[in-house]
Amino acid sequence: MGEQAVSAVGQGGGVQNERLGALLVFGSAFFWSFGGTIARFLSVQDSWTVVFWRCLFGGLFLLAFMLVRDGPRGTVRLFRDMGWPGITVGLCFTIAASAFIVAISYTTIANVMLLGAGVPLFAALITWLVFREPVSMLTWIAIALVICGVGIMVSGSFSGKVSPVGDALGVLIAFAFALATVVTRRYPHVRMTPATCFGCFVASAFAAMQAGSLTVSAGDMGLLVVFGAFNLGLGMACFVTGARLIPSALATLLSMAETMLAPVWVGLVHGEVPATRTIFGGVIILAALIGYLTAEFLRQRRLNTTGRAMPPIA
Repeated sequence: MGEQAVSAVGQGGGVQNERLGALLVFGSAFFWSFGGTIARFLSVQDSWTVVFWRCLFGGLFLLAFMLVRDGPRGTVRLFRDMGWPGITVGLCFTIAASAFIVAISYTTIANVMLLGAGVPLFAALITWLVFREPVSMLTWIAIALVICGVGIMVSGSFSGKVSPVGDALGVLIAFAFALATVVTRRYPHVRMTPATCFGCFVASAFAAMQAGSLTVSAGDMGLLVVFGAFNLGLGMACFVTGARLIPSALATLLSMAETMLAPVWVGLVHGEVPATRTIFGGVIILAALIGYLTAEFLRQRRLNTTGRAMPPIA
């Protein structure tokens, strides 16, 4: 589907298109939720080797996706037009994609996923601190609850069961995505697909300089193809296509399926059960986020009924 066609569909709305968008966004969360499970199957000891191959295959998939969707000229134009805001978003993705692989070697999948669930509220906090945009009382309450939940989860790292390095990287991932969210809101022309594709290639290049060796077994290479192209690349392609058809708050709500499903898959397949503090802190974070996003979704629906167009994403 071409860039103009997708934009027209996204602005025109319609129940059927919104359902398709919701299905695609949920599909992206479903694909992403298997990331931790795939990672636990890998026998590669060097996290930077995993980052290199995963981000390389993810970047190649996204590049192929844009070439098919927009054509060679359109793809070049997307990269050219994203400018410094797009580069910033891409570098945020570089940090998050790299930190994720390193983090799960130090802590549980549940810790990383639940710490990252507070991204929308961290973004609201950054926006208030940097741009002094007003924040509603409901948002402040949700931010306070998320900080409380994060504190409970991180306190578990001092018991010796998990490394504080992993939890610290989990918080870094959340703030990297929060910064990317702020930038995309301030510069609505930024396209997520070329930005994340750029971020993938930067992460892969940086990992190549850090890795002790890029050699992996045939079995691990197969897993890394799935990990990069399908878990990362296909998930992002579904998200950027579907998110343009629905309000951003609804897209974020549906994306939370990744946060809830990822620990389930890892627990069922690998027996990795989150600690009590992780569950308790995670419930607080998710409850605060659901309340905040539900209110935001209702607000956006009211705005959309007045004819206000949704900004482009892909």
